[in-house]
Amino acid sequence: MDRPTHTELRLADRLRIERAVWTLNAHLDNLPNRAKRARRRETRANLYAAAAEVGAAEAIRGLGDLRRLAAEYRTAEYGETGPQPSYSGAVVGLLLVQVAASAFMQGGTHAFVAGLLAAAPDATGTFQWSGIPYLTAPVTVTAVDGTQRTAGGAFTSLFYLLWLAAFVLGGRLWRLLPTWRRWRAGDAAAPAPGV
Repeated sequence: MDRPTHTELRLADRLRIERAVWTLNAHLDNLPNRAKRARRRETRANLYAAAAEVGAAEAIRGLGDLRRLAAEYRTAEYGETGPQPSYSGAVVGLLLVQVAASAFMQGGTHAFVAGLLAAAPDATGTFQWSGIPYLTAPVTVTAVDGTQRTAGGAFTSLFYLLWLAAFVLGGRLWRLLPTWRRWRAGDAAAPAPGV
């Protein structure tokens, strides 16, 4: 008796296999795209071959825990020592720097305006706070009879360099450099990792 090919499997079995493949793919978010594609192809081919012999449900059960399998793939890609790169960690690093800098800036501006109004409740004129040195532009407060309007306080280029550093450090993205170098040295025609 001939084994069924993947096109001869029931639609429900093919959908189960695709769901398992894409669930595994979701746990591989830290791998370069080229490696993720290779793992998807390999897993899909193995599942279709096993499904032809033992059925789709049993083939998927044979994979075991998909999180554990993804962790094994990441270890194979980056090694066991040291932390692995994490895009979610990189985003958290960006957000932490942004929230902290915005809080300091808003707090400083509010404190400056409160001090101005405490010193002269009916102040009229233009007043300037230097902001956070090197990280923000000065803030200009225009006051007319106790009402005020603020302008300025934009982040400087140095702030955005620090923001980029938080992205790289928070996500441990320097761990991608060996993969990038291997790609550059070996297969310049293939798509770059992470692209």
